[in-house]
This record gives sequence, C-alpha cells and structure tokens, in this order.
Amino acid sequence: MKLTIVGCGDAFGSGGRLQTCFCIDTGTSRLLIDCGATALIGLERTGIDPNSINAIQVSHLHGDHFSGLVWWFLHAVHVAKRRSALTVAGPIGIEMRFRQAAEVLFPGALRVEMPFELRFVEQAAGQTYTVGEFNVRAFEVSHPSGAAAHALRIEGGGRTIAFSGDTEWVDALVPCASGADIFLCECYAYDRPVRHHMNWVKLKAELPRLMAKRVVLTHMNADMLAQREFVRAPNVTLADDGMAIEF
Repeated sequence: MKLTIVGCGDAFGSGGRLQTCFCIDTGTSRLLIDCGATALIGLERTGIDPNSINAIQVSHLHGDHFSGLVWWFLHAVHVAKRRSALTVAGPIGIEMRFRQAAEVLFPGALRVEMPFELRFVEQAAGQTYTVGEFNVRAFEVSHPSGAAAHALRIEGGGRTIAFSGDTEWVDALVPCASGADIFLCECYAYDRPVRHHMNWVKLKAELPRLMAKRVVLTHMNADMLAQREFVRAPNVTLADDGMAIEF
C-alpha cells in the first residue's frame, strides 16, 4: 500500500504548504482522505490522476478539509470528463454543505447534466461504513465545524491507516490509532495550547497509549514548523507535501 501526502498544511498555508489531502493507493483502488481547496494542485504535482480516485473520505466540514470538492466536481465535469461513479463520504450534512458551497462559489454549477454518478455516504460516530474498497470507522473528536468532526480508522488491502482529523486530545484517538500501520495526526502547535487543536507536548505524552506503528504529524502552524528540529520520538515523522510512504 502507498500513502501520498498530497497536502499537509493548515488552513492558512503556513510554510507554503497545501491544505489537507492524502491519497491511499492499494494497487487496485485509490481513496482520498480530505479534499482541501488546493487538492487539485497537489494531485497535479504528485502525478495522481483525479479520475483514478474511486472515493473521497472527509473528516469534517471546514473549508480546508472539504471545499476542494467543489473544484473537483467542476474539473471532473469540464476537464477530466469523468464517467466512473465517485463516492464521497463524511459527517452527516456533507451533501448539503457541498451543494451550498458550490452554489456560493460557482452559481448554477450543479445545474448540469451529470456525466457520472456522485454518491454521498453520511457517517455517524461509532459506526463502520464501506467507502469504495475500504472499511471506515468514525470516532467523535473535539473540533466544531457546524457538523460532527471525526477521527477515522480506515482498513483495506490488509493495512490500517488512522487519521485524527482536526482535534484537541480526546481519548477516542486511542482506539482509533491502536495498532494502525500509520496514524496521521494533526499537530498544529508545538507547546502552546490551541483550543480544538493538538500540540506536540501533549501528543508526545500520549504516544505510548496510541500504540500505532508509525505516527506522521500534519497540519502544523508556523510555530510548530519553526521548532520541528525539536520533535524527536521513535517512529514519529513530520509530513511534507509530496511525501510518499510505502508500507
């Protein structure tokens, strides 16, 4: 399995990084995790064909994690000429939020004849869903976005990837990450508490409880990036745009 970091930045582009977007490739299926506004730019840079993506899984409904769906749709219809069905999964309300965002950003954009089937799967915490070829379990976290925010445990191809989404520390991250081959964890700040976000000092103290085989830090602000040389712990890696991990 291959994980490509399409974008690992925060909402503000700290460090010149693209917004959150990851691609899991099993060799037979590709799943995108989150789809920030810069997703198409990141896919172009990494050489991933948007038409090769079978499904998109969204953690929560903030713009830097889901708004790229609007540009994705326009590109699929008008540029990529997509014909295969696309599944979009996320918290309850994702379809309505997508449609509202599309109408605000590009009025009338959805009033076209659909050349492909666009399916939405709305997820509740504590449940497991089939998304493409993957099984996805959602865990409730602490990050208000006008809808539920989820950490995600994604299983497929004999491997497990966990993703914290955006959140301050919550104990739900323990079962989400336990035994995962990779735990993608937002680490917004270095030591300063930021409400509804993680910082490195808190995460480092909790690492023994997570029991993930590898932890990859993402969604870092300028302060965290400036102190990245002080982030040292076994099996912990800091993400960079374009990074690819095979496991």
